Amino acid sequence: MQTAGVGAQQASGDNFRAALWLLASAILFTASMVLVKTLGDRLSPFQIAFFRLSISLIVISPFLIRAGRAAGGVHTSVPFLQIGRGVMGTLATILGFYAVVHLPLADAQAISFARTLFVVPLAALILSETIGLRRWMAVLIGFVGVLIMLRPGGDAFSVSIGSAAALGHAFFVGFATVLVRLASRYDKPVTLMFYTGIVGTLVSAVPAYFVWVQPTGYELLLLLCMGSLAAAAHNCFIRAYAIGEASAIAPLDYTRLILAAIAGLIFFDQFPDLVSWLGAFIIAASTIYIVRREAKLGRGTPPTP
Repeated sequence: MQTAGVGAQQASGDNFRAALWLLASAILFTASMVLVKTLGDRLSPFQIAFFRLSISLIVISPFLIRAGRAAGGVHTSVPFLQIGRGVMGTLATILGFYAVVHLPLADAQAISFARTLFVVPLAALILSETIGLRRWMAVLIGFVGVLIMLRPGGDAFSVSIGSAAALGHAFFVGFATVLVRLASRYDKPVTLMFYTGIVGTLVSAVPAYFVWVQPTGYELLLLLCMGSLAAAAHNCFIRAYAIGEASAIAPLDYTRLILAAIAGLIFFDQFPDLVSWLGAFIIAASTIYIVRREAKLGRGTPPTP
């Protein structure tokens, strides 16, 4: 009994520290998205995505090299799977940045949380996982929230394209998440991180070349800050899920919605209306249920910032 009590106390302490890491990740992530939206006034999302991926790769390279040596290098036994996963992640980044530039921050963030809804059917299709009725119902309810956010048939063409990009971002993040599950059976985490950075930088460089606009000195500084903040946010996110229970800390990740709404109001004079908040609430509730359900079944979804 005493051992169980100590274990519960230890888990509580770990979850508290994990919650602080996750909150730090949400703050840093929101700050990086504010910079993406600011840079989007003149630079293409393709170019911004290239800088985000390349700068993050440079920032984490020393850690990758050290971890790679300790793990015996970054050799992969499934190179095509790693490349495909990197391509999916790059497409997700580009579409996500397009959505951030063309939508209110909170709307783009809310729709992006639909990634968990895509993981369920993709895991059933690709990994042959058995999905129960409860999770299927949660997915369907979550997509009702997505439809509310998308508002099909609206008049604002630019907003509808931005919403489609946000949904595409969520799909490709979900796809990449399922591929992470598959690749993790063969390679170490450091190998996955290495290919994410390398493939992402190379793939995003191609479209960035065709829309390249020479950044000013001030824009270069913002790009450097954006990439560094994104890398720091990713690091905090990984630390949070490394020490905390996903089912316990996952709801805190939705503070990004509140932070995005506040940032959107302060910096861009944009704030979600009641319909957007309703859609966001439905998406958040359904995805939280899915995370908790998978944790209960002992099959957690890999975290995907």
